[in-house]
Order: sequence, then C-alpha cells, then structure tokens
Amino acid sequence: MATNGGENAGAAEGRVIRFSAQDGLILAARVFGVHQPQRLPILCLPGLSRNSRDFVALGRFFCEDAGQPRQVFALDYRGRGRSDHDRDWHNYTHLTEAHDVMAAVAALGIAEAVLVGTSRGGLIAMILGALRPGLMAGVVLNDIGPVIEGIGLARIKRYLTGNGAVSSWDAAQEAVHRINSAHFSALGDDDWQAFTRAIFVEANGEIRPDFDPKLVNTVRNIDFETSIPVLWPQFDSLGGMPVLSIRGENSDILSADTVSEMAARHHHFEQLTVPGQGHAPLLRDTMSLERIKAFALRCDKAHP
Repeated sequence: MATNGGENAGAAEGRVIRFSAQDGLILAARVFGVHQPQRLPILCLPGLSRNSRDFVALGRFFCEDAGQPRQVFALDYRGRGRSDHDRDWHNYTHLTEAHDVMAAVAALGIAEAVLVGTSRGGLIAMILGALRPGLMAGVVLNDIGPVIEGIGLARIKRYLTGNGAVSSWDAAQEAVHRINSAHFSALGDDDWQAFTRAIFVEANGEIRPDFDPKLVNTVRNIDFETSIPVLWPQFDSLGGMPVLSIRGENSDILSADTVSEMAARHHHFEQLTVPGQGHAPLLRDTMSLERIKAFALRCDKAHP
C-alpha cells in the first residue's frame, strides 16, 4: 500500500509517496497531478546515481498543461533520493530495481504507462520488456541503447568514486559545472541550478550527493573498457511498442551509429537529438518536452 510521505511541495516538486518493495524496503516516488482517465500516465525512471528530482520540470510541464494535463510518476530507486538505503549494497542491481518498479506500479495503481527511462532507467525498461511488457504503452529511452560506450561509463565511474560532500551550494554548482560543462554547452543559469539541486541534497549539516555512498561499490571493480555487455536482445523485447530515442548531441554513452541501428531493428521507432547537451539530456528544454508530449499522445491513441 502506498502512503503519503508527508512531503508535499504541490505541483512545484510533486508530492512524495512511500511504499514497500518486494523485500519490505521502503521506497519513494514523486507524483505530479491527478489521474486523467483519457490519458496514460508517464512513469519516469532515473539514471544510476540520480533520483526523481531529475523529472521535476517534466512533471510540471505535463500536470500543468491546461489543455491536455497528464499525471506523472517519478521513482527513487533504493538507496537514492527519498527511498531507504539497502543494508546490502549487492541489491543495487538492474534486476532488483526492475522488481522495485513492479512493486511501485502495484502500490501506485498504475496499470499501463508511457515509460521515460534515463540511462539506467532505460536499461530497466528493457528488462521490463521481458518481465512486464503489458505495463508499457510506449518507451522513451533517454540517452541509452543496447550498445554503451566505454569512454562514457569510465567517466561516470570516475565521477561516482570521486564525488563527495561540499561546503556550500555554490561549491556544489561549481563542481557540477566543472564536470559537465564540456558536454552541456547549451545550458543557462537556471538549468545549472536545477541540475545541481537534483544531484545534491542538504542533510545533517552537509551538502552531499543524494545517494547511498555504497552505490559506488557496484562500479568500483568493473573494467568498463573491456567488460561492457551488448544488449540487443533486451532492446528487441521492446519491439511490440513505440520507442522514442532521445540522444544528447554530445553524448559519450550513446553513439549516433547505435541509434541508427536501433532504428533499423525497430518498426515503431522515433528519434530526437538534443543540441548542446550530453549524457543525459535534462528533459527541461521545450524541444524535448514537446516531443515527449506528442509521443505520449500517439501512445494514448494506440491504447484507448
């Protein structure tokens, strides 16, 4: 059963709902807007170390749409955001998190949705394509595909193992800008502030990344130069539903060649390249939000 977590920022940041995972761990999700019988909800899954705050702009865009409002759910995986940390970091896996998603949709009463998966969230969507295909009326893969570039994964590993608490919000934003500015040339000041506030949280007198530090253990000993699996069978599990691929122009995780091969293998495939952004596009710009809106409307018509 889902319960209101007592953290209600209204439409601005969504209301936080808490529920139990299949193993009893307490997880959290943000909910934007109310149920719209004529429109599929959107279910958002974040990246490896990220959380539901990555989707605040998207949630507000859809739930505040005067003409075609749509409810949005954004999940915090175990060990991230408002979800509890797992005592055993070995449970921070794609498969466990896919089962957490299934626990979430049961608790939140989601029968079918348009899924938006950023990076790891897109990989989890591919797993759900095998485990629970009926859940997804369509999938937006945000800067992720069956072939993952090693150079980008190595960069993420360096970021995770080297990122810690900072002294102030200004220092946090400076760190985010320093690490990401080469890949995100199109961002304005508001974007950088939102980027920072989605990554860091202020707690117990310090400003720190909003994830369990033990999450780093999942990548510490992986050699991303030689041990990267290719996931075409997982991608093919999405063959029965529409897919929209969003790629950052400067992405070092998803190559243009991989997107071309995805398009060749999938009969209901759309693609968008976001200029001036890298891995992963923030889904705050008008181009991306309007494209997701149009995609969701097409999914509505296919699943009345």
